[in-house]
Amino acid sequence: MPGSYDIIIIGAGHNGLVAAAYLARAGMRVLVLERRELVGGACVTEAVWPGFKVSTASYVSSLFRPEIIRDLELGRHGFELLPRSPSSFTPFPDGRFLLMGPDKDLTRRQVAQFSPQDAAALPRYEAMLERVADFIEPTLLRTPPNPWSLRPRDLLQLAGLGWRFLKLGPDGPRALEILTGAARPILDRWFESEQLKIALATDAIIGAMASPSMPGTAYVLFHHVMGECNGVRGMWGYVRGGMGGLSDALAAAARAAGAEIRLSSPVAKILTRGGRVTGVALADGTQFAAPRVASNVDAHVTFLELVDADALPGEFVDQVRAIDYSSASLKINVALSELPVFSAVTHGDLPADAHLRGTIHIAPTLDYMEQAYDDAKYGRPSANPILECTIPSVVDSTLAPPGRHVMSFFVQYAPYQLRNGGWDQEKDRFADRCFDILNEYAPNFKGSVIDRQVLSPLDLERRFGLTGGNIFQGAMTLSQLFFLRPLPGYADYRAPIKGLYLCGAATHPGGGVMGACGYNAAREILRDGRR
Repeated sequence: MPGSYDIIIIGAGHNGLVAAAYLARAGMRVLVLERRELVGGACVTEAVWPGFKVSTASYVSSLFRPEIIRDLELGRHGFELLPRSPSSFTPFPDGRFLLMGPDKDLTRRQVAQFSPQDAAALPRYEAMLERVADFIEPTLLRTPPNPWSLRPRDLLQLAGLGWRFLKLGPDGPRALEILTGAARPILDRWFESEQLKIALATDAIIGAMASPSMPGTAYVLFHHVMGECNGVRGMWGYVRGGMGGLSDALAAAARAAGAEIRLSSPVAKILTRGGRVTGVALADGTQFAAPRVASNVDAHVTFLELVDADALPGEFVDQVRAIDYSSASLKINVALSELPVFSAVTHGDLPADAHLRGTIHIAPTLDYMEQAYDDAKYGRPSANPILECTIPSVVDSTLAPPGRHVMSFFVQYAPYQLRNGGWDQEKDRFADRCFDILNEYAPNFKGSVIDRQVLSPLDLERRFGLTGGNIFQGAMTLSQLFFLRPLPGYADYRAPIKGLYLCGAATHPGGGVMGACGYNAAREILRDGRR
C-alpha cells in the first residue's frame, strides 16, 4: 500500500475536517479522502458562473460551535462571520410585511403592527426557549449514553440528565413538548397573529418532510434558536466568501496540524479483515492502510455501499436499511442583475436594503404551509411551495460583481420520490413556479435573473452524497435523535466493525453546520487510543 496512517477519514465535509484537525493536533497521522475536487461536502462555495460565488448547498451559519472556532483558531485561517440584522423579512399578499432580528425594539414595533399582545409575549417565548436551550445545548458536545448498556458511566450520565431536567421545574413539560411535539400548537398557544406564527413556523419545516402541525417539527424550530453569531445568541450570519470559507478554514487548520487531504479521491471500499478495519480502497484501485477509519458520509452509504455485507451483523444491516431519509427540499441558486424590489416595501419604510439582509420567507398563511405539504405527501411537488430566500451579496460584496447579486431559494416541498415523472424532467418546471411566486411579491425579480442552478433532491443526492437528498443525513425525528442516532446502541460514533467510526451528521447531534459530530467522534477515537 502506498501509505500507512493512524486514521483515514472518508469525506472532507465540515464534520470530517473538524475530526481531522482534532486528531492531527493529538499527534495522529491523518489522511482525509474527498470524492470531489474541493473540500466542504455540502458546506461549499462554488463559482457557478464567472464572477459569482455561490454557497451551493448550505447557506447560513449559526450552529457552528464556538468551542471549535476557538480551539482551532479558525479566525487565523480566514474564517469570518457576518451578522445579519434584520434577520428575517416576511411579506404578505395584503401589502404588509414583518421584519424581525436582534434589534429588540425594531422587532417589538414590527410585531405590534399585527398584535400588541404578541409583541409583549414574544420576549417571554424567547426567554422560555433560552431556558430550554440551557438544558439541551450541553448535550451537543457529549456522547449520548446507551440506556441499555447498564455500564456505570452510562447510568451516571442518564442520572445527570434526569437531575438537570428536574431542575427545569415548570419548563420541564415545555422542554418535552419541544423535543417531541409539533410547532403549530406551540405557536398557537403563545401567539394570536397569523403573521408572526408564519415567520416563526417556516424554521420548523426547513429540511423536514413534515408540516408545522406534525410531531417533531418543534425541535427543528428550536434548532434554529440554539446557535450564535459572534457571541449573539440565536443570531444567524453569513460566512464571508460563502459557506466554503468555513470549510477552507477548517482544512487549513487540519493541514497546519499535520493532516493530509487528498481531493478527487473517491473511496469505493472500506477494507476489513477478521472483524476489524484495515484501510480503504479508492475507485481507481489505490489502497491505503490504517487501523481506524472514520466515515463522514451517512450510514446508508457507509454500511450498505462501502462495507461488504458479510462483514456486518445481519440485524445491524436491517436497521441501517430502515433509517428514515425522507426529504422534500430543493435548492435554487440565482445570479441577479439587480436586487428584487418588494411591493410591500415603499421608499422610506426602511434603510436601503435592510429587509434583504436576512432570510425572506414566502408563505402567506399556516394553512398554505399545510396544503403545500399535502401535495408532497402524495408524491407531488407543492403546487404552491414555501420559499426561504437569502441574498448574501447584500452583506458580503465578495460574492458578485459590482451591482450584481447572488440569491438562493431553499424550497419546501419537493419530495424525493415523485409519483409521476422524475426530477430531471420536473425540476425546471418546479423552479419556474417558484420564480412566479416570488415575482408576485417582487415584480422585477424574473426580469433580473441572469442565470440559475436548480438542485433537486436527486441532484443533492448525486452531488453531495446525501441519501434521499436529506440535508441532515437522516431525518431529525424523535426516533432518530440523541441515543437513537443513527441507531439504538450505536450512538457512540462506533460501528460493529472494530476501528470503524461515523463522524458526520448521521450521528448525534445531527444536521446543520455545527461541527459537533466531528468533535464528538474525534474525542471517542482518541479515547479508544490504539485499541
